Amino acid sequence: MARIWPMVEDGATFRRKRRAPKPLDRVRIEELALAYVARFATSAGKLEAYLRRKLRERGWDDESDPDIEALIARFVEKSYVDDAIYGRAKAQGLLARGYGARRVDQALKAADIGEGLRAELGPDESERREAALAFARRRRFGPFDAAEPRDVDAHHKLREKRLAAMLRAGHDFDAARRVLDAATIEELEQWVAEARDAAF
Repeated sequence: MARIWPMVEDGATFRRKRRAPKPLDRVRIEELALAYVARFATSAGKLEAYLRRKLRERGWDDESDPDIEALIARFVEKSYVDDAIYGRAKAQGLLARGYGARRVDQALKAADIGEGLRAELGPDESERREAALAFARRRRFGPFDAAEPRDVDAHHKLREKRLAAMLRAGHDFDAARRVLDAATIEELEQWVAEARDAAF
């Protein structure tokens, strides 16, 4: 038996209407918060920003006003959210990828980590040098580039470009210059080792 298909105009598409999400109440906002911290490592400030955005998007439907501060305080008390642990992991991750102290501080500030904790989590001198070395190795700067141009003008332009890249990555000027002017990789490794030894 032949199948009969409904006639559809050319170019027509079937679209299912998305239902508008229900407004939040005490239960729903806590469920949202729990799902968020289960899925993402986060800070108290980032969680608050997320919940406030959801409130703006969905509205509120409960007898009492939303108390986001109390909800986050409960999450902090239960260790679902820990700014120190989050900040330390974030800082170490950025340093391992070769980003400098300024970029680490910017990332922690963006996560709403307090100034005192940011200062505590900032890298020491040996970590700053290790990060500069990691950045140079990853980007093949300084002695890691075997094919630097011999032409003086081309070399100068390339050095300026690389210096700017290191500064954008959060390294200070002296560290960036030291990395780019190093004659050998061993010289840079010794520079890092000196800071590490001085820390003990």
